[in-house]
Amino acid sequence: SDLSGNCWSHLHPVNMFNSYNVKFHHSKALTSPYPGSHIERSQVPEDKVSWLTEWKDYNPVEYTAKSVLAGPSWADPQINDEGFSPRFNERDGEVERKSLNGLYVVENGRPRNPAGRTGLTGRGLLGRWGPNHAADPVVTRWKRDGSGNKVAHPVTGKNILQFVAIKRRDCGEWAIPGGMVDPGEKITATLRREFEEEALNSLQKSPEEKAKLEKQLQKLFSQEHLVVYRGYVDDPRNTDNAWMETEAVNYHDETAGETMDNLPLEAGDDAGMVKWVDISEKLELYASHSYFIKLVTEKRGAHWSEDPGSECHE
Repeated sequence: SDLSGNCWSHLHPVNMFNSYNVKFHHSKALTSPYPGSHIERSQVPEDKVSWLTEWKDYNPVEYTAKSVLAGPSWADPQINDEGFSPRFNERDGEVERKSLNGLYVVENGRPRNPAGRTGLTGRGLLGRWGPNHAADPVVTRWKRDGSGNKVAHPVTGKNILQFVAIKRRDCGEWAIPGGMVDPGEKITATLRREFEEEALNSLQKSPEEKAKLEKQLQKLFSQEHLVVYRGYVDDPRNTDNAWMETEAVNYHDETAGETMDNLPLEAGDDAGMVKWVDISEKLELYASHSYFIKLVTEKRGAHWSEDPGSECHE
């Protein structure tokens, strides 16, 4: 995890499948207190994060939130519960227990976080042992002036990209309107459903309003899209035994607003607010979302930073 500045060059977009030669970066997964609690993680020095480094005195705190232990439909039972024998590293009925990063180690019946130690065992706020799969739809358009022309950044001369951002209720941070993949659900369905629920408040809409929304979104979500990232996510909810993985996908409206301008953005589900946000490196976003957004600007040739030295290349 010898990363400099904003350069996440060890997180390889899209092809992060071989967990043996990919270095991960843990920072948010080491923060205390653990989200939604007063639980402090055991301190993990940077040189002890890797499981390859021997650490006999490692004594992590065990914590699984009450909301998870209550046994909701989205959560696994405890490892030693009778009748629970999860099939790790494979598809387990409707639940996907494969990691996007390849095989992970299972030790004493518990999956081991492929990115290293986090100072906390158990599942924290996460429902599944091992990988918890999410989907992050990055919906973008070009910023335009009153005449419909693209707006370029005065310093870099590159066009400014905007994306639909939500303000999370749980932590107040701005984020991509993503969420968890339901058991048996296709990733494309999750991307669309989460966008509808979080950015368009579809759960509160009448059947007529919903049908109208579906028609508008069909054009956007059926066009060619860009998978910008697949794999492990450095997330404050991660533990030694449960972690977040995501597929971040960019859906871009290249038209002068015909697809997206009339879309009635309305915060719903886990969102407190929703709006179009100008993209730049000044954005402070939840978890690894800034990194996904940066990848989109690189792929689209859009403005990111006024400092030419901050552009990272492999």
